[in-house]
Amino acid sequence: MKIAKAVGRFLGVAGDRSAPPPRYVALADGVLVTETHAEAWYVLSSSNTDLMPESARDTEHDQASSALARILAGHECHLRILWSPLNAEDYRVEAEELFTAGDFQSWADVRVERLNDLALSSRQLLLGVRIQERSGQAQARGRSGLQDALGIKSTGIPQRELARLDALARRLGRQLETTPWKAKPAPVEVLAWMIAREQHRVTALPSPNSAGVITGAKLAALTRGRVVPYPDHVRVIDAHGEVASWTSVLTMDSFPEEMESPGPGEWLRTVSEITYVPEYDEEGVDPDVQILPVNPEPSVRFKVLHRRDALKITEETRRLAKEQGDSAAQHSAQTPAADIIETEETMTQLARDMKREDVTLMEDHPRLVVSSDVSLDDLRSKIDAVVTHYGGLGIEVSVASEEQKELWLETLPGDKVRVPDLNHIRTVGAFAGSWFWGGASVGDDTGPVIGYLTGSTPGLVRNDLTGGSQRGDATTTAFIGRSGRGKTTAMMMSLLDSAFRGSFVLALDFKGDMGGLVAAGRRYGLNAHLVETGSQYAGVADLFTLLTGESAERAQTEVPAQLGIALPQHLRMRGAETPIQSAVNEVIAAGDPQVWKVIEHLRHSTDDLAKETGEALYELAQTGLGAPFMGKPSGSAFMRPEPGIWVVQIPGISLPGPDDDREDWSVHQRLSVALVHSMLAFGISMAGRKDLRGLRKAIAVPEVHVLTATREGSSFLQYIARVGRALQTALVIDTQDPESLAKLTGLIEQITTMFGFQLTSAEQQDALAALLDLPVGAHTRALIQAIGVDYDQEIRHGHAIMRDRRFQSATVQFDVPSVELLELLSTTPKVDTGGASETSLTKEPQGVGV
Repeated sequence: MKIAKAVGRFLGVAGDRSAPPPRYVALADGVLVTETHAEAWYVLSSSNTDLMPESARDTEHDQASSALARILAGHECHLRILWSPLNAEDYRVEAEELFTAGDFQSWADVRVERLNDLALSSRQLLLGVRIQERSGQAQARGRSGLQDALGIKSTGIPQRELARLDALARRLGRQLETTPWKAKPAPVEVLAWMIAREQHRVTALPSPNSAGVITGAKLAALTRGRVVPYPDHVRVIDAHGEVASWTSVLTMDSFPEEMESPGPGEWLRTVSEITYVPEYDEEGVDPDVQILPVNPEPSVRFKVLHRRDALKITEETRRLAKEQGDSAAQHSAQTPAADIIETEETMTQLARDMKREDVTLMEDHPRLVVSSDVSLDDLRSKIDAVVTHYGGLGIEVSVASEEQKELWLETLPGDKVRVPDLNHIRTVGAFAGSWFWGGASVGDDTGPVIGYLTGSTPGLVRNDLTGGSQRGDATTTAFIGRSGRGKTTAMMMSLLDSAFRGSFVLALDFKGDMGGLVAAGRRYGLNAHLVETGSQYAGVADLFTLLTGESAERAQTEVPAQLGIALPQHLRMRGAETPIQSAVNEVIAAGDPQVWKVIEHLRHSTDDLAKETGEALYELAQTGLGAPFMGKPSGSAFMRPEPGIWVVQIPGISLPGPDDDREDWSVHQRLSVALVHSMLAFGISMAGRKDLRGLRKAIAVPEVHVLTATREGSSFLQYIARVGRALQTALVIDTQDPESLAKLTGLIEQITTMFGFQLTSAEQQDALAALLDLPVGAHTRALIQAIGVDYDQEIRHGHAIMRDRRFQSATVQFDVPSVELLELLSTTPKVDTGGASETSLTKEPQGVGV
């Protein structure tokens, strides 16, 4: 036998090149059984490493190295990185559970169409570990051949054996679950998909039996296919005899002696970054905009050596280097070569590290599987892109000529190393430095899709503004960045998702550019209303009307306070607040109270001060700012505590600063504060009402610095933020000034999700970096500076850094799913030639330009 192996190595056919393909016996959750052995398979989780601080990266790298050395030592392992196409139709099914209001089916349809256009792939990380040998390979092969010949082949597995294997897999899984990979047993459906996908068949996957196991004919159907080998690729033939895929296996022949991480050392993470420009036959197609991902699929079989074996190899290498050095010193060279001295020193240091820390050696066999379902030329274009990419990292990659069949079989789950010649010996730390589980990951696990990742790994981004209460978490979301980078449009998209979830959405639009939210809401059948300042909206912010139900009692004190704010200073100094309170009490007692009735009561009073106060308030009620909260309404519709969108546009208001004396307030400032008082009181009332606790609510405040400049506004924001979880109320803010926002500790503590857009000044960039939990420094400043521009330095709208509720950060692109919707949500000012509608507050916003 030894002679045969030696001859095989001399002829270049060492290993199990001629072994038959794996014969699968059974699949169960986390367990794959072949005739010769059993493997435990786990789904690994990704870590969000793109923007991870250096200290956190070092910690996670050490944890991964330790896990390899302690948990997997002595095991034969198989790491697969696969890509699964996004099934956009699944989102239409999710919509039935997510959304309840409006024409949400059409809302989901437009998102599904966009997801189909994006064609994003999802990365799947799978780790197989051999846990038990079932029999000798020779015995299994002989027994299988005899049974096949007699027609009595058995395809089952004893339940007792399967239970034992399941126990072994779960025991190992509990250890791997505590690693940075957070391993979970792979569902049987995932294992079936992993096996069947290699045949490129479009038939439905088999379902497991009542015990959760796939065996027999169902299992045999997974591998029913034909693969034809060629010198540099294999061709997978479909059920009709046509070529379904051209596949080539690439070997990684050499690595640099040292590789840095972050950087070129992350050779397994970077597979998602490889792109190529396919060749198109159609005329008029611009290749410059047709850059597609290659998505090569690494297959790495490895075995971590026990420390004693690794120390033995290290010592032998060190001793050999020393002997070569001594030999060189005794001959004419007199001094040993520098590489011999370096090898001896390196082995000595490595042995010291292995004795002190969780460091050991491992042997791995990395392969890259590249496939194309277009043509052989397309496959070769992809191969060129992969070879070029790794060549730039100093890694030599080549197509394995004349061994494609053996290497393709080697990548199958349940197989073995067939070509052992192309192996590498490295430390577990070096392998962990490949960061095969690293990349980009951010956002909620479920909920509305808002866009996609733009980091090193593709994927969808989800965020639910109103989901914090259900999780028992904070409920505040912040959009931060300079003007014109897509903050408001991103906010409106999220508010639309909230409205489709049956939420009450109140948007205080101080800038006057959110009318598109109403237009888009109506386009998809939502209850959406636009409220503006002006006489046509007289009485729309009347506190008697807004504060209903259990909040009605508050109006008795809120209305006098509001009128006192609007009142001229000289009347306040004369004690006009007393007749105002008296008038309020009498109007309430008479029934059907409204603020304009209070003013009329004052005007017709016999008391001179009351009459003068009433006349002053009446004149102020005729102004654009005064009419909404104390004018006589011309219609019957007001803001109501029901699901829907209510956009209140108050452009041109001027609020005084917190340090401005009240005596110095101008008329414009007094009316501005009084009008905002209505909105804040209404917001607090909606959030606090017990009869509305079951209603999802979202209060949005664009240009939040308008409110933070006043004591009342700051108090309102911090109150809603603090009680939002208990009252099921989400607070959504946007600002261009993170420095000022950071001073509102009560608000900052409650921010669960944050989106950082471009900022250009170093001070604001540092403030945003701190809020995003990113390292403050030149690197983060450059990142924030570049987030709002494209590769050609043109403005990139909707591109941001997202920090989610788990304090993970990644770059994301907000995605508006259609041109029509983008035009509806346009924040570009348009000329409004329409008048008030019959309801006095449902005027259609005009203009839809980008």
